[in-house]
Amino acid sequence: MLLRQIIRATELHDKQLSRVTGLTMPQLMSMQVLHMQGPMTVGALAKQMNLTQATVTSILDRLEKKQLTTRVRSQEDKRKVLVYPTGEGLALLKSAPATLQDRLINAFEEMQEWEQSMIVASLERISTLLGADNLDAAPMLDVGPLDRQ
Repeated sequence: MLLRQIIRATELHDKQLSRVTGLTMPQLMSMQVLHMQGPMTVGALAKQMNLTQATVTSILDRLEKKQLTTRVRSQEDKRKVLVYPTGEGLALLKSAPATLQDRLINAFEEMQEWEQSMIVASLERISTLLGADNLDAAPMLDVGPLDRQ
């Protein structure tokens, strides 16, 4: 029941975020990483987000269609293509509401250390019970295909 509530909260927040920004959570996270880390290659972005390069390429294709990112050949190394957020992309980021992940991180950081430890231990145990402790998972709260529209 509690896991279902968490999944449902994630789904509802994802839909609300999509209505407000016009972006999926993976698209928004890609924009946030580019904004915080600076321009980078598709491979570096994929590594940073713990996603495959093909998935990130698909996400970036959609962001480019919306004119929120652009790819530019590196001046230092012509073999590299760097991804940049556009001015329009940065403006959208500024107006976007906080992600559920950001809210969770902020609330978690405000907790006492003993409470954080209990939550981490409980989540680790749940992960083990579900057989998910060895799964590679993207560092974002989201459900469904990551490269969806």
